[in-house]
Amino acid sequence: MPDEDRTVAGAVIVHAGRVLMMRRSVPVGSVVWTFPSGKVEAGESPADAAVREASEETGVTVTPVSMLGERVHPVTGRRVVYVACRLVSGEARATSPREVAEVTWAGLDDVRRLVPGGVFEPVQAYLDNVLPR
Repeated sequence: MPDEDRTVAGAVIVHAGRVLMMRRSVPVGSVVWTFPSGKVEAGESPADAAVREASEETGVTVTPVSMLGERVHPVTGRRVVYVACRLVSGEARATSPREVAEVTWAGLDDVRRLVPGGVFEPVQAYLDNVLPR
């Protein structure tokens, strides 16, 4: 399948009252801060891809908990599947400098500041439910 048609999986990793966000080394349009995410490889489920991308981009080991939803991203035009994940081990860091400039554990107010257009509604609802206000 053509590269631009491939599905992207995003890992929504919540730990200790914060969610892991990363700043892309090369923004995709207006998208600068994202959840660890990347293309689903052939034969891979979105959950498996979210786990792999979290490890490759931020050095953390996670396990998928639930699917939060999917959409065609309004900026990139790619199909994105969002996967809630639980941190198993590792210290989050930018492990792929070509792709990731910086990582941060963000609270609700930080997410709103880092993603001015807001995150996908089902993901925001999940974050509103699991992160302290």
